[in-house]
Amino acid sequence: MRLNLNMDNMPDKKIFLFWLLIAAAVIAADQASKFVILACFYPGEQAPLTSFFNLTLVYNAGASFGLLANMGGWQRWLFTLLAMGISLWILVMLWKHPRQKLQNTALALIMGGALGNVIDRLLHGAVVDFLDFHLANGHWPAFNLADSGITVGAVLLVLASFLERREDKT
Repeated sequence: MRLNLNMDNMPDKKIFLFWLLIAAAVIAADQASKFVILACFYPGEQAPLTSFFNLTLVYNAGASFGLLANMGGWQRWLFTLLAMGISLWILVMLWKHPRQKLQNTALALIMGGALGNVIDRLLHGAVVDFLDFHLANGHWPAFNLADSGITVGAVLLVLASFLERREDKT
């Protein structure tokens, strides 16, 4: 998979800013969607859109799938510090290697998603989730656009590592 970004003649600082812009776009889309959900729903309210998808407002004090959600509140600060530390590491990676397109796209998506959820933890005490997929009586845990950025970024990061190994062998 190749991204068609012509960065050959761009200075590294401008490329670095491009990656930050991607992260900022994830944060903006995430926070805008949560603003709308918070304005239109009360906690637990569901709006079925299809036979397999609802919008619903839930707060997740834990990590993915509600991990550590009922631990008394300390996990809010742990996950906030962890996300900020990872984001700082990502900033360094983007600065040091601005021309690695696929890897940096992945890192920018992850950073944007992580910081979008940090904003929630700081403003609301928990992450605002609202995308609810289900089949029969089974529900996938609700998630948000920040979580989607993190997930897509993680998949792209794995793909980038495989492509990098393949290129190293040839």
